[in-house]
Amino acid sequence: MQKIHVVGHRNPDTDSIVSALAYAYLRNQLGDRQYQAARLGPVSDETAQLLERFGFEEPEQIFNVRTQVKDLSFDTPPSIGGAAALAHAWSIFQDNREIGSLPIITDDGTLFGILSHSDIFDYDIKTIQHPEVDDIPLFNLIGVLEGTISPGTDAKAEVVSGEINIAVSHTHLNNLVLREDSILICGNHPETIGYALKQQVKALIISEAKFPDDMMPLNSGTLIISTPFDAYRAARSIMHAIPVGRLCRRDNLVSFHLDDYLDDVKETMLQNRHNAYPVLDENHKVVGVLTRYQLIRPKRKRVVLVDHNEVAQSVPGLDQAEILEIIDHHRLADVQTSSPILVRNEPIGSTASIIAGMFQERGITPSRKLAGLMAAAILSDTVMLKSPTCTEKDRVMAESMARIGRVSITELGEMMFSASNLQNKSTEDLFHQDYKEFHIAEHLVGISQITCINSEELLEARLDDFLQLMQDMKKEKDYEMVLLMVTDVLRSGTELVYVGSENLVEQAFNAVGKENHFFLAGVMSRKKQVVPMISLIWG
Repeated sequence: MQKIHVVGHRNPDTDSIVSALAYAYLRNQLGDRQYQAARLGPVSDETAQLLERFGFEEPEQIFNVRTQVKDLSFDTPPSIGGAAALAHAWSIFQDNREIGSLPIITDDGTLFGILSHSDIFDYDIKTIQHPEVDDIPLFNLIGVLEGTISPGTDAKAEVVSGEINIAVSHTHLNNLVLREDSILICGNHPETIGYALKQQVKALIISEAKFPDDMMPLNSGTLIISTPFDAYRAARSIMHAIPVGRLCRRDNLVSFHLDDYLDDVKETMLQNRHNAYPVLDENHKVVGVLTRYQLIRPKRKRVVLVDHNEVAQSVPGLDQAEILEIIDHHRLADVQTSSPILVRNEPIGSTASIIAGMFQERGITPSRKLAGLMAAAILSDTVMLKSPTCTEKDRVMAESMARIGRVSITELGEMMFSASNLQNKSTEDLFHQDYKEFHIAEHLVGISQITCINSEELLEARLDDFLQLMQDMKKEKDYEMVLLMVTDVLRSGTELVYVGSENLVEQAFNAVGKENHFFLAGVMSRKKQVVPMISLIWG
């Protein structure tokens, strides 16, 4: 069953991580067991603390949703060893006519070679012109002939070689040229059998009969086998007793692994003209065969996006994935889909509040631990319900989840915003723990937000480091501007630090900065109070 990843944005905050966990839980409770929470980056200290507090593991981290070989419907024919008879391989082709090639493996399951229809056809044409076999294993020979070794045979050979001859009922013995390395196929003809034994042929194949009871084989070393097949079928069967390891292609083998990406596979196939390519697992064991035809309609990965709907903030390779749903509380951005999907976008303070409402609508109560975690996520994204993005629904859902989780909103909020130890984190880690990139009117803007209770102390210690980091990022990624919101819960406002287009930033917020920062009273939300003002600069 293919997973459906429920994933938040890059540099995930608490709301993003918890929303993914909560929605996957909701769908699983509804019977959709394939939903699984995922994340695109490391969790913040705040999120890690909350996950530990409520007993949750970090979601699985995924790095992209590009289509891989494991997403394709490649063929899975039986893999056979190099010692197997060609007849066995041909029977597999006959039973699976859609398969054009078979992987040949070693004893430990790794790739030895690949056998195709054309390999068999070429061999058959060659044997018609030159009906000879070389060192055919006796085990294979008995198997393909469905034969039995006649009693009294003294032959001890483990392999059989020689030119194949057929003696029909009207064949005159004077016209039959036999040598010691000949293989003779005949019926129950005592004179022919006696002549062959006298010539000490390598093998005598008696078709559609058994060795005559009134004859005693000479101790000449001739192998005598009885087969129910007619002479022609017996001859072809002998040819098909050859081990497939001798016929399969072993040179210039091109194979793919399950984790290889479709783009890379297509490029490799353009450079090679093979009919089929073996597929290997992480241990290099053969698991199937891939053809060009199977690249036409790949089975794409499926995702649900929570807490974002912008390509720049989403999982890499999103254009190759199938987006099933979007649940978000941000402005509509640039995510495109190939078919209509369910989009739930509400102008409220937290995606976790939306999902809490979905639990309520479906009559499903989250577990006590999950409810407590969801309450914490709402408090985190609404800055203790003080953000201007906070709505009555956020307050109602936070209180409802807190009751189910048996936690105090006040105590939970104090733990979240006072327990984080900012001093022990590097400037770069602090900046990137809640960082987002925005495309606004063809301009690229980076905005980070740090929520704390001591903004003045933080800037006094880190302002120069922040400005240097932001200048470097602006130059490296060609940003129009880079902003840092140091949001202070106690002061109910934000110190806005900025680089690039300084005059435009000051104009947007009608403020005059000092050392590239100024305080914005009442500004707590990046989404509702900062991004819209920046957008107005460019109309």
